[in-house]
Amino acid sequence: MLLWISEQLTQFYSGFNVFQYLTLRAILSILTALSLSLLIGPILIRHLSEKQIGQSIRQDGPQSHLSKAGTPTMGGALILLTITITTLLWSNLSNHFVWTVLIVTNLFGLVGWVDDYRKVVARNSAGLSAKAKYFWQSVIALGTILFLLMTRHPQEIHLVIPFFKYVIIIAPWLFVLLAYFVIVGTSNAVNLTDGLDGLAIMPTVLVAGALGIFVYAAGNFNFSTYLGIPYVLGAGEIVIFCGAIVGSGLGFLWFNTYPAQVFMGDVGALALGAALGIIAVIIRQELVLFIMGGVFVMETISVILQIFSFRLTGRRIFHMAPLHHHFELKGWPEPRVIVRFWIMTVVLVLIGLATLKIR
Repeated sequence: MLLWISEQLTQFYSGFNVFQYLTLRAILSILTALSLSLLIGPILIRHLSEKQIGQSIRQDGPQSHLSKAGTPTMGGALILLTITITTLLWSNLSNHFVWTVLIVTNLFGLVGWVDDYRKVVARNSAGLSAKAKYFWQSVIALGTILFLLMTRHPQEIHLVIPFFKYVIIIAPWLFVLLAYFVIVGTSNAVNLTDGLDGLAIMPTVLVAGALGIFVYAAGNFNFSTYLGIPYVLGAGEIVIFCGAIVGSGLGFLWFNTYPAQVFMGDVGALALGAALGIIAVIIRQELVLFIMGGVFVMETISVILQIFSFRLTGRRIFHMAPLHHHFELKGWPEPRVIVRFWIMTVVLVLIGLATLKIR
């Protein structure tokens, strides 16, 4: 919206042309989302507290978590609100990729909101059933993937292998399968990681920032040609959305850092994971997302291994899954687990960024 306004104002003063630059609008999106989060956050937290929308704690988990019972949850609504407002303010709203990422993110957030609402407001401990949750996630993901497939030429359906120079053209059915796994898988992986104060949001911010660099390069013909990555016409505009994730994530971390004043809940975790997934699919950097989001991958694999091991042998591999609880039960203080997982994400993000040049 502000981009359109600046375009109209250029007839009076040419200086407004500066808002045509993606880099400037990306920076402004970060600052806007951060400011909105810091302004709206206290109001939302107070409202959640008054409505007694508090987190329930697993009795079989680390005993240190019992003190967190009642902490306001569903704070992910703050993230979705600030991302949406910021993206609408600074993006080119005629770009279909902008609407694609916004709609997918908010629809996954809606699924998470229903789950959270049933758990903490309706006092239904089961929440949204796993089957129902996966069904709606699948409907949203597959609908989006088919839309993307219809807007692409068959020769544009690539698979980019990190650290290798050439891309592979894949069959449409394989693209659908891979994209579905990335979107739904990342959504649930971020949700599994969201178990400690600030543990999920900071890796999300780091990965979203790195994806913003990939998006900017993929949407620029000269940069994409030089770097040897697929050129995706119009994808550069998604950098505004990435900036909004970074800003809103940092703003949310202000309240979610240890000891947390608010938790994001499924409404935030499912939405943010889907957002990262759909961005990676659009710019064909699915495998790079697996590298940069390695913490999310490890958390998910730990749950899968734990379930299979217990069902096959009756023994557990970890003290508790997801992986962050394993380290807590080994005696690591919660802040130590959080910061070390952040450090791992920084390293993995740098490795992912290195794939832009090392081929």
